[in-house]
Amino acid sequence: MNKSLLKAAAGHFDKYLAWLEKQPLSDHSKRAYRSRLNHFLGYLGASDVDYKNPFKHESERDYILRDYKRFLKQKHKASPNTVNAALAAADHFYQFLGLSKTKVKREDLPAEAPRALTKIEQKKLIRAAECARRAKDRAVVTLLLYTGIRISECAALNLDDVYAQGRKCRIIVRNGKGGRYREIPLNGDACEAIQAWLQERAKRFDGKKTDSALFINQQGGRMSTSALDLIVRKVGQDAGIELSAHVLRHTLLTALVRNGNDLVLVAEIGGHKRLETTRRYTLPTVGDKQRALEGITE
Repeated sequence: MNKSLLKAAAGHFDKYLAWLEKQPLSDHSKRAYRSRLNHFLGYLGASDVDYKNPFKHESERDYILRDYKRFLKQKHKASPNTVNAALAAADHFYQFLGLSKTKVKREDLPAEAPRALTKIEQKKLIRAAECARRAKDRAVVTLLLYTGIRISECAALNLDDVYAQGRKCRIIVRNGKGGRYREIPLNGDACEAIQAWLQERAKRFDGKKTDSALFINQQGGRMSTSALDLIVRKVGQDAGIELSAHVLRHTLLTALVRNGNDLVLVAEIGGHKRLETTRRYTLPTVGDKQRALEGITE
């Protein structure tokens, strides 16, 4: 790539990063976009192809992404998931520049549902959450497990997004993925955990100035997605489970689908724009396959 295009790439990248920081995404997602896009632009800069303007013309953009896809598969032996994630990051960047979504085909993925906790693991996690020393830790894990909200949506919750009256509670996600708004009722356990945290929060920070966030740190500031995810992982560790907020979300949505709920309802609870996303949860998980095969020898 010539020097003028390299300079243009650096300028676009800096503007994209500034824009990315303002998006309602988790810290993990932002880091992933930055890293993958940096790799893509590095590939572009090292290319000996004389591109005219890969940041303006969609046909040239698609040509580049097809080459990049081939490069990832052949040179790096990248998995389908890795290839698709890299293409998604590059596409995110190009859409920021005003181009339409690329027509470059994604890699086919194995037909299986995302990892979800088994019923035994759920019981272990619930016991660990109940034994957690801090009411905030119990509230974070219980809320994520029983609502399936994304970690970024959890971090964005404010006090006035929680409506609690007795054992009837609900939360409001005002700016979910894609700017989607939804209300989610809380079951008794989640409602109780949230109310316990609200009482502790009010007592601990009585008379002190704090952020309006539902979950705040010791200084009274809004907790980041990374800090919330650390809580999830710590409680998971106490339960003997390798855990993340994503797994809690997958657990709820998988349970809703397998309990026979309508996919439209599950999509609404999960904040999915497309039913195809929700249909993933009708597929078997790796654990389902393993248990089926183990059952042959029993």
